[in-house]
Amino acid sequence: MRKSTSDEPAAGSSRFAGLNRPWSQDVDAVVAFFDVDPGTGLSDTEARRRLREHGPNRLREIQGRSPWLVFLTQFKSLIVVLLAGAAILSFSFHEWLDGSAVLVVLLVNAIIGFLMEMRAEKSVQALRRLGRTLANVRRDGVLHRVSAEELVPGDIVVFEGGDVVSADIRLLTASRLQADESALTGESVPVVKRPLALAADTPLAERFNMLYKGTALTRGSAEGMVVATGMDTELGRISALVETAEQQATPLEERLDRLGRNLIWITLAIAVVTALMGIRSGKGILLMIETGIALAVAAIPEGLPIVATIALAKGMHRMARNNALVNRLSSVETLGATGVICTDKTGTLTENRMTVRYYALTTGDVDLLPPEEDGTAARTGEPAVLTSDNPGLRRALEIGILCNNASLGSTTSASASPVGDPLEVALLQAGEQAGISPEELRTLFPEEREEAFDSDLKMMASYHRTDEGLRVVVKGAAEPVLQACTTRVAPEGVAPLNESDTSHWLQRNEELANEGFRVLALAEKHTDDLREAPYQGLSFVGLVGLVDPPRADVPEALRQCHDAGIQVVMITGDQPATARYVARAVGLIAADDDSPVLQGTDFPDAETIPPAEAERFRRARLFARVTPKQKLQLVSAHQEHGTVVAMTGDGVNDAPALKKADIGIAMGLRGTDVAREAADMVLTDDAFATIVAAVEQGRIIFANIRRFVMFLMSCNLSEILVVGLASSLSRELPILPLQILFLNIVTDVFPALALGVGEGDPAVMEDSPRDPGEPILGRREWGAVFGYGICIAACVLAGFVLARTWLGAAEMRRTSIAFLILAFAQLWHVFNMRGEGSHVWRNDVVRNPFVWAALGICAAMLIGAVYLPGISTALKLVDPGFRGWALIAGLSLMPCLLGQAVKMIRGMLASRGEGGSA
Repeated sequence: MRKSTSDEPAAGSSRFAGLNRPWSQDVDAVVAFFDVDPGTGLSDTEARRRLREHGPNRLREIQGRSPWLVFLTQFKSLIVVLLAGAAILSFSFHEWLDGSAVLVVLLVNAIIGFLMEMRAEKSVQALRRLGRTLANVRRDGVLHRVSAEELVPGDIVVFEGGDVVSADIRLLTASRLQADESALTGESVPVVKRPLALAADTPLAERFNMLYKGTALTRGSAEGMVVATGMDTELGRISALVETAEQQATPLEERLDRLGRNLIWITLAIAVVTALMGIRSGKGILLMIETGIALAVAAIPEGLPIVATIALAKGMHRMARNNALVNRLSSVETLGATGVICTDKTGTLTENRMTVRYYALTTGDVDLLPPEEDGTAARTGEPAVLTSDNPGLRRALEIGILCNNASLGSTTSASASPVGDPLEVALLQAGEQAGISPEELRTLFPEEREEAFDSDLKMMASYHRTDEGLRVVVKGAAEPVLQACTTRVAPEGVAPLNESDTSHWLQRNEELANEGFRVLALAEKHTDDLREAPYQGLSFVGLVGLVDPPRADVPEALRQCHDAGIQVVMITGDQPATARYVARAVGLIAADDDSPVLQGTDFPDAETIPPAEAERFRRARLFARVTPKQKLQLVSAHQEHGTVVAMTGDGVNDAPALKKADIGIAMGLRGTDVAREAADMVLTDDAFATIVAAVEQGRIIFANIRRFVMFLMSCNLSEILVVGLASSLSRELPILPLQILFLNIVTDVFPALALGVGEGDPAVMEDSPRDPGEPILGRREWGAVFGYGICIAACVLAGFVLARTWLGAAEMRRTSIAFLILAFAQLWHVFNMRGEGSHVWRNDVVRNPFVWAALGICAAMLIGAVYLPGISTALKLVDPGFRGWALIAGLSLMPCLLGQAVKMIRGMLASRGEGGSA
């Protein structure tokens, strides 16, 4: 079989698989081959037919581990070796029942581990499917935003800087287009793209008229035709060579795994010493060997990593339900330690629901709404009706429509929604309200060239054909647009723009910004040369003010951040006056707060902020006109102070800062694909409150994991103490090996898992951010583990002694009572895991339905172990009798009651301390 190379067309059965080297064909040939009019695109019917023919535009996913393989891996651990050794020893001493029971325990442990691991794996896979890439596609002459999986050969795709390319594309048009193809070619420098045809033997890295799946646009805009999808793309061919993918554990899972490995050797040493002490005191050799092995198995929390994964995945699902998609499990842990949130303004603190409200034109102002209706400050002049009869206003409306890449969607479909940047959509809607059809205007003035928006220049331009030549229309920030203007539109024609005029309009821009407007400047000129530079010799038309109301839920979210010790910093590319207005409106700063708004010009030229100046930047809460490099400087300043930083972003230029931050947060509605790819978390609603809710979930997840680790460790310690002390002080064991193994199945699975998936304590947002290097169990937690373990063990040993001295119980009845005291004490011990300072009855453990379900299941299993024939015989359990059950009830509740009493006393002392300090 001949080996396929990247220069050959993809093999396939479709009638479009034969397009040979599309980069070597001119645009007309490619369009003819796919039988598509670029102006209208495919029809919906034809697109659906081609989708059936070619299949979804996605790569073959690497198959996860088969269930059989997951099940078999449950037997590849030291625990299994120990259990198997215990079974072999039992059989060699002709203890057939004990040996068979150990094998049953081995199988049950494997089944539980299998079910938990499959649940965790399916949860993570389901989360990966939640986020889907979207593409702007022209079909039936209308721009639609569809899932990238629905792209088919012949689709016309519209791109802007920041988009991720979802198929192999032959460029039809391009403006200032650059692409990052490092993922495909290894070349780190962005490649300039043009639609011109190339030689057939042009290597992949030099095909500047092609865009390839998996690459990203760093700037510019373009239109292109899909020539290959799915496995027929260049990326698909490469992925076909990949057979396996190695899944990495999260830092939290690694720490838990390391804790488990360390405990294995400690526990083995304890088990060996316990066995030797028991043999020396006259107990049977087989009994003590089995006891030592059972102790080792019971004391090692082998399920920690799996339970942690389930807890993380459950938390991620909760975040997903609350509009936060987390891309990496490790990010969930980091979220809980967030100390600073750097957020942008538009769409995060505001609704991103832009509406044109004011035109300050060189020919006169147009106020579109009374002040009391939109909440802005009072202005002079009467409100006007939006109409195109005003020549100056019509000129401004036309510039807003022509210098625009958005679309209002189909005019024949009620369900069609606008596509594009909300600011550009607002400009189209203003024109439509004035009676100007965007489609008809664009037909009247067809676009010949576009200068895509440049984040450095802060301007965009487009060239349109007229009867007299070319009309160049420009929109952008006021300062650069005014600098590019030499004249202004006046009622009598065109007049020179002098320094006094420029100062006047910059002042008007500042006034509108102080009223909370997002301000754009509009300009135009006429030329005969398509190659003429767009940003010189312009004629100034005026300013347009757009309002974007603050989100109603932001003030409460900011209050939560304040209570949680989290500093919120607003970083915007808008003007300082607008930044301050919005910050006051949402409650980020007080109404009388006149602290300075730091601007990009305030940042040093160095790579990092010098230590002497860093504190000023760390204290600041408002930043305006900041560049991507300066965002990196700010993130570094906070990180060098030991703070975990969360950073929001939506543009391609935000990607470096999103990667640099401890938690990169991309906008799902308005964000670019590049930003989403670089981020750790994507907000599907772009809301600041969602960030706060995600931080709360991060804290809850870490608290839940800490709880179930404490629970497991204290339960396991109690078992070690019971058997160890009994081995050294008594000739009989209060708990037998199989009973320990059975207890390990009961308490190590259901209650621990229930604690791991709890909803959490809302008071978790009243604490300061934790140190990101803080261990899962600190000194205080280890103290609690030893305290609880000693208390439970003391009650079990006391019950064992009382069963012999007070009840006069026989040996099997004594061990049954001791076993049940230990088992139920560990079940009630789950209520000791409530948060410090929480109410005895109204707390996150009591409210957790999984805890009650776990207690019900475990209690039923314990009662069944006593009264069901077969199980009771294997475990050597008998009916304790009425007095025995009374003793079990009293002593098993004692650790829980003592734990609650200690928590109440601590709570009262803490409240007194706070009252005294207040």
